[in-house]
Amino acid sequence: MATPPPLRRVAALLLLLVAAASTPTARADLVVTRADRKVDLTSHIVRVLTSLKVENSGPEAVSQFLLAFPNVQAKNLAAIRAFGTEGKVKGPSMVLPIEVVQPSGVPPELTFFSASLSKPLEKGKTLHLDVLTVFTHSIQPFPEEITQAESQLVVYQDSAQYLSPYPVKVQTLSIRLPGGRVESYTKYPNTKLAESELKYGPYEDLPPFSYSPMVVHYENNNPFAVAKEVIREIEISHWGNVQITEHYNIAHGGAKLKGEFSRIDYQSRPYIRGVSSFRHLIARLPPRAHSIYYRDEIGNISTSHLWSDSKKTQLEVEPRFPLFGGWQTTFTIGYGLPLQDFVFNSDGQRFLNITFGSPVEEILIEKLIVKVVLPEGSKDIDISVPFPTKQEQEVKYSHLDISGRPVVVLEKLDVIPEHNLYFQVYYRFNNISLLREPMMLITGFFLLFMACIVYMRTDMSISKNSPSYLAKVQWDEVWSF
Repeated sequence: MATPPPLRRVAALLLLLVAAASTPTARADLVVTRADRKVDLTSHIVRVLTSLKVENSGPEAVSQFLLAFPNVQAKNLAAIRAFGTEGKVKGPSMVLPIEVVQPSGVPPELTFFSASLSKPLEKGKTLHLDVLTVFTHSIQPFPEEITQAESQLVVYQDSAQYLSPYPVKVQTLSIRLPGGRVESYTKYPNTKLAESELKYGPYEDLPPFSYSPMVVHYENNNPFAVAKEVIREIEISHWGNVQITEHYNIAHGGAKLKGEFSRIDYQSRPYIRGVSSFRHLIARLPPRAHSIYYRDEIGNISTSHLWSDSKKTQLEVEPRFPLFGGWQTTFTIGYGLPLQDFVFNSDGQRFLNITFGSPVEEILIEKLIVKVVLPEGSKDIDISVPFPTKQEQEVKYSHLDISGRPVVVLEKLDVIPEHNLYFQVYYRFNNISLLREPMMLITGFFLLFMACIVYMRTDMSISKNSPSYLAKVQWDEVWSF
């Protein structure tokens, strides 16, 4: 069997970490008394939950905690969140602000984040910190090409030890696998594989910047749904509806299909002759979604399925053909939502409160464009998004528009389900503007009606004394014979 791709930068990184560990800094005032990491590899999106127990052993209070990641891992970091609480017993946590920092005297091969504590951690005090990190493109198919009948094998690379700028007294690592066979994994002391869970540790008395390369080669046939681009348009109508239209360009991001595809083999044994493919996606829509449709470039697709209850509306999207590695398809989902569920009034302003990301489960969107189309006449527009986005405004013209409808455009790269948070668009709108289009229609019909009356009452005949009328009479007399 071929060897998984090597860790090319591990040797240089280890040398830098050893040098950094010997550099005395103020970071030694904090000690991680326990670090427990849980890595979820059941999807193509990697989620790592790190639970830390931190003590301040220095003479001064500390107001920030540093988190370190190798650059090769940090470039795939799509989301990071930290929750902290002070005390020996873990209690309700508070969300901590996180930002990228560049401490002095640290290896250039590392990226650092700083979590600002809600209040300085005094000498001898204990802090409980939970850090959720989500990575994309961290699971690589190996081999990169497979046949229709082969299962998909992937490789995940990480460190068996928790990489930290602080000394760690005790640490453990637990890796959850999707099931199926495990081809190989790096073995260290205290390593155990039980069913679909791989455990490392506990390891004790680890110096700062400890790093032990670890590779897991395992089977993962779950959908690797990667959207190259999604355009999500949210159009507000104050006549009672919010219309959502989502355009998808989706590909299978797993191992590419090698050889020919046999439709007969697939239909006769789809779970054997197409185990690495996926043929449907699940979209969880708001509970009161209505007028739902699903179509592609050819037209409406009737193989979709819809379930609805008081808590959710679930749409099963099934493309016209199964998606194997490297294959892609495009389609559109549309639905309406009640206005009163998503648009509210506050201090003379109106604001839209709706989720940012896609309703499709476990999808990675490499580029998401969200367009919020406001009613014509909206002004004083303000936007509140819980994470950084590229923002701009444009104008859209529709039926009976004069000045056009203002459009808020939000763009973000590498969007994951954790980004499906609520955001707000604030604006001012005069209710009199609601009468603009009806009045234009009424005025148009009134002018048309008056024109018809004038036309019916106007004598359009030619005068009997005109030469043309006399010529017509003579012509009719000639032809009467």
